[in-house]
Amino acid sequence: MSKKLFLLDAFALIFRAYYALIRNPRITSKGKNTNAQFGFTNTLFDLINKEKPTHLAVCFDTHAPTERHTDFADYKANRQEAPEDLLESIPDIQRIIKGFNIPVVEMDGYEADDVIGTVAWQAADKGYEVYMVTPDKDYGQLLIHPGVYIYKPPAFGNPAEVLDAAKICERWDIQRVEQVVDMLGLMGDAVDNIPGIPGVGEKTAAKLLKEYDTLENVLANADKIKGALGEKVRNAVDLAVMSKKLATIITNVPVEFHEEDYRLKEWNREALNEVFTELEFKTLGKRILGEDFNSFHAAPQGVQTDLFGNAVQTPKTTKSVKSAEPVEPVSGPETEQAGLIAEKNINNTPHHYELIQGIDAIQQLIIKLSGQREICFDTETTGTDANNVELVGLSFSFKEGEGYYVPCPQDQQEVQKILELFRPLFEQDQITWVGQNTKYDLLVLKWYGIEIKGQLFDTMLAHYLIEPEGRRSMDLLSAQYLGYEPVHIEELIGKKGKGQGSMRDVELEKIKEYAAEDADITFQLKQVFVPLLKEKEVAPVFENVENPLVRVLTDMEFEGVKIDVDFLKQYSKELETEAKRCEESVYAQAEVRFNLASPKQLGEVLFEKLKLDPKAKKTKTGQYATGEDVLLKLANQHKIVDDILGFRELTKLKSTYVDALPEMINPKTGRVHTSYAQAVAVTGRLSSNNPNLQNIPIRTSRGREIRKAFIPREEGRVLLSADYSQIELRIVAAISGDPNMCEAFRQHKDIHTATASKVYGVPESEVTKEMRYKAKSVNFGIIYGQGAFGLADNLGISRTEAKEIIDNYKKEFPNIQRYMDEQVNFAKENGYVQTLVGRKRWLKDINSSNFTVRGYAERNAINSPIQGTAADMIKLAMIKIHHEMKTGTWQSKMILQVHDELVFDAVKEEVEPLKELIIRCMTTAMPLPHDVPVEAEVGMGSNWLEAH
Repeated sequence: MSKKLFLLDAFALIFRAYYALIRNPRITSKGKNTNAQFGFTNTLFDLINKEKPTHLAVCFDTHAPTERHTDFADYKANRQEAPEDLLESIPDIQRIIKGFNIPVVEMDGYEADDVIGTVAWQAADKGYEVYMVTPDKDYGQLLIHPGVYIYKPPAFGNPAEVLDAAKICERWDIQRVEQVVDMLGLMGDAVDNIPGIPGVGEKTAAKLLKEYDTLENVLANADKIKGALGEKVRNAVDLAVMSKKLATIITNVPVEFHEEDYRLKEWNREALNEVFTELEFKTLGKRILGEDFNSFHAAPQGVQTDLFGNAVQTPKTTKSVKSAEPVEPVSGPETEQAGLIAEKNINNTPHHYELIQGIDAIQQLIIKLSGQREICFDTETTGTDANNVELVGLSFSFKEGEGYYVPCPQDQQEVQKILELFRPLFEQDQITWVGQNTKYDLLVLKWYGIEIKGQLFDTMLAHYLIEPEGRRSMDLLSAQYLGYEPVHIEELIGKKGKGQGSMRDVELEKIKEYAAEDADITFQLKQVFVPLLKEKEVAPVFENVENPLVRVLTDMEFEGVKIDVDFLKQYSKELETEAKRCEESVYAQAEVRFNLASPKQLGEVLFEKLKLDPKAKKTKTGQYATGEDVLLKLANQHKIVDDILGFRELTKLKSTYVDALPEMINPKTGRVHTSYAQAVAVTGRLSSNNPNLQNIPIRTSRGREIRKAFIPREEGRVLLSADYSQIELRIVAAISGDPNMCEAFRQHKDIHTATASKVYGVPESEVTKEMRYKAKSVNFGIIYGQGAFGLADNLGISRTEAKEIIDNYKKEFPNIQRYMDEQVNFAKENGYVQTLVGRKRWLKDINSSNFTVRGYAERNAINSPIQGTAADMIKLAMIKIHHEMKTGTWQSKMILQVHDELVFDAVKEEVEPLKELIIRCMTTAMPLPHDVPVEAEVGMGSNWLEAH
């Protein structure tokens, strides 16, 4: 077997790992960000597992200055401060490396790339294949040495990539790999603040090297280079020479490659177990250590550990102690439970779970339950689609450590008989019913004709308001707040061939433990969350918005919407024909057939064969960027771009919506029943799946056509579509109190025309279509952090014009900027922002010294109250409409919610009074400050498109 040495550039990989997860960070129950630790460990383990190195080392920079800093005081001076979370990750990562028994190589006075370059060449001389693991392009210069390669680990869905000298030359458009340092000397490196020759970029540098071969020759022939370029070169000779020196990796660092020091050894599994447990790497720890994970610190047989690890005598057998997966932190004052990792499980925790079978036993349980003020309940079913499952059993708990499980037979008539026994209990309105994702259980029972009348307390929604960005499965919440590891469903049902088994395959004793435990845990979580809701001051949002909405969404999901299958079949054929026409048109214009779905091949056709953009950008993988944003800018240059965009849209519409929707029809109802997710979007907005209604495109005529497939369920009905008018801008006006914007809405003006009039200083009657379009872009863009550069790019105008528009906007609407500044300052002082009804979003990075991380938090500080208030408003409207329709004799139904729109399946005779009810409820659901009016419109049609 060949000897393979892998040398890891530690900080390059750590930074990459941290930023890869920055929009969805991994946070432990103690509030620790583990992006970098998780990403680095994943990369390291995958590399060991897949590449099978025989030797390996990790190389770090040290804090000591290098010769480069002596030569050039500003070397790396423009680098922003590393995020605090990233810096705090380094000791953990060093412990992980030590746990893997991998050597760390570093040397004061030298950078990691110098150490790697030196060791790489020494090892290659000894016959090793050497792979330098880094995303850094500067390492290409080291490939002059045979046997040395760059290994770019997988990133952003792209596979790992091994680069040799030929690929480096191709990527840089140079003839010899030695020219990498010449390129850097000419063009500089903004990341390291290496100046290069001002005004010389990558393409110009490559062109100069084609003609003069080396930087030294370029400088020697500076007098022969004509025009402005020659002047730039002549004015920067010293800078260029210094830049090449700064960019040159040193390969004679005083380190020695001793083979045995670098050989892979047995891991210190106990050390890895300890750090993985601290970092709450539950799944990753299990993947790396297998059954050993957490077993090192498990209590001995016959000994139970309490919440804090103290031994307690018990006759039960212990299971391996397991840790919780990362959960977003409780921002603000921490509770005692919030920092705990699972130390308890069903085998080491006292409990009493009963299996309830037979009419007499069920009736005795009902008597016991009837005397309780609050009861936790849960359903066990044959699947996950609440609209298409059978009930397997019911579980209940009303006291910590106690639970009851009532199994149901397969005979559905017998199931109905059991539920009829429970009906009077479920209809007691003085009982509070506790559940985790209660919408699912309400929906299951609704299919059996059972409705729960009492108050609800959903632990999932409570946690959603306490920690909006957290994950909130039962396992995670149990581990985080109770220190308890519940039984996993997979442990019960196992695998059956290629699929999962069924709950019906599991013996009753096991189901009893699992189901009663779920009810017990959920009941305990409720006791933890009630004080937390008050402590975080979000109890009113829970009680008035999220909890009442559960019943609304239950009824909407139960109703579903009818789909016109014949229309979709015909539309699918039309899309296929049109897509084929676009595809053939692309091939004809390109004069070559290729894989149109391949970004790599498409980029080569557009930018190498057709040369549509001489400044075309490449992605990190070296291929041309061909995303929609890139193509839209080229659309006016060549018809082929329109055909490519058309092909993409047509094929996506066909596969994602037109062909998929008929497959989602429920066999019991003949309708599609979307599932609404109430606890996902941090802003408070609802999301949906199967189908995802939010993503059904409406910006193009082809996309809008899909809405024709949504139709009334039967003759004598129509669809109504109710939509808020410019609700987010009305909220901006209201919460900022800007006098000009508030007045425009109070006078019921077109807000974009009114804005254009102010910005351009012309009467509203003289506002052109183009002026209104630009004003609209500013209205929607400025509150989401769009500056002059973004506006210029969006509108295709100069940055100067964009800046002038924004400056005028801020002058005419001064309170908008004041609102933005105040929100950021409030967040910096309090750590959160909130909506008008009090929904909070915690912003832990708002005071970060890293401007990238801080900037993201600042943008959220500005737009979260706006988006969140809009979400709260439509939720309150839905609750109000649902209540009035339930207390009346309406046959019409509310069936869909998408963004700021509600859809109703209405009986024709009820249309006019229903319109009045809808508009009244929507416009009064949440009155806005400063008397900013809320407006809504209702349309009607034989399908959703027509109604909208």
